[in-house]
Amino acid sequence: MKGALALEDGTVFYGQAFGATGENWGEVVFNTGMTGYEGVLTDPSYCGQIVVMTYPLIGNYGINEEDFEAKNSFVRGFVVREVCDRPSNWRSRETLAAFLRREGVIGLSGIDTRALTLRLRRHGTMRGVISTENLDASYLVDRARSCPYITEEELVSQVATNTAYTIPGPGPRVVLIDLGAKLNIIRCLVRRGCEVVVVPPRITPGEILGLQPAGIMVSNGPGDPLQAMYVTGTIRTLVGQKPMFGICLGHQLIALAFGARTYKLKFGHRGVNHPVQDVATGRVYITSHNHGFAVAEESLANLDLVVTHRNLNDNTVEGIRHKYLPVFAVQYHPEASPGPRDAEYLFDDFVAMLAE
Repeated sequence: MKGALALEDGTVFYGQAFGATGENWGEVVFNTGMTGYEGVLTDPSYCGQIVVMTYPLIGNYGINEEDFEAKNSFVRGFVVREVCDRPSNWRSRETLAAFLRREGVIGLSGIDTRALTLRLRRHGTMRGVISTENLDASYLVDRARSCPYITEEELVSQVATNTAYTIPGPGPRVVLIDLGAKLNIIRCLVRRGCEVVVVPPRITPGEILGLQPAGIMVSNGPGDPLQAMYVTGTIRTLVGQKPMFGICLGHQLIALAFGARTYKLKFGHRGVNHPVQDVATGRVYITSHNHGFAVAEESLANLDLVVTHRNLNDNTVEGIRHKYLPVFAVQYHPEASPGPRDAEYLFDDFVAMLAE
């Protein structure tokens, strides 16, 4: 079956469809990871996006739920150069095509993903439409140009939990504010003995304190942080009362809560090999990334926040901490999945902070 991807700049790519059929729209972004597509497909932070994989062959090791970061996929489309329909891995339970079909995600293969990635890198991420139905170029481009921008969508409510739930553990209780939390954040806390109480994003500060946590985490999640500003009031009330650790969207919202600004990156950071430097020690960590927004460093000048980590590719802010309060956050993903675990020590730092 034929399929197409149209960008708002008028470019149309035709290829072979796999997975689900139909039509969908979203922000077209690219991920440079050679492996880890299961984590990409199930990472709630990709909600609202059509993901292009730059590695040319995807699906080689099939699909297994042990590598999922959520129960379902939230991507709006998945684009590859070549899809493997005969995976080889002892853990594989189904093919990539079967998984996408079950999840209602349209896949597209056989297109020049290198040319597509270069276009996105040069001109920035764009709105796009992926379709197996009406493949007329002018129709698809018009549809792409009429789609909402990612900055106009409130996506957190589409991926976050609606009710609180607990993962038992013998150690300190951590409340995780779920903005689209990856499962490996929970796993990292549980492996360190924590009891994790996952709560919805619109929970009140009083309700969180009523749970008597030793510390609070603010999770990753999709979209523009300005669309989730309702969380910043909760953060402002809780800082100083309990240790706090933010990841990705949580990092941005903590910065916003203290008065910083955020901005949209041209094409974002999405991959598993981004070098990030610890400003204090000079040590470089290879880290996993998935974000299209960043904290504006100049907006931190008169605040009690200091930059702790910096991206060596483009010098963007990748970590902050408060000068006096037990609050810190990173823009990248120390829990990895997919990607290297160089920065998993941050969970140890957080757990140690809970005991102080």
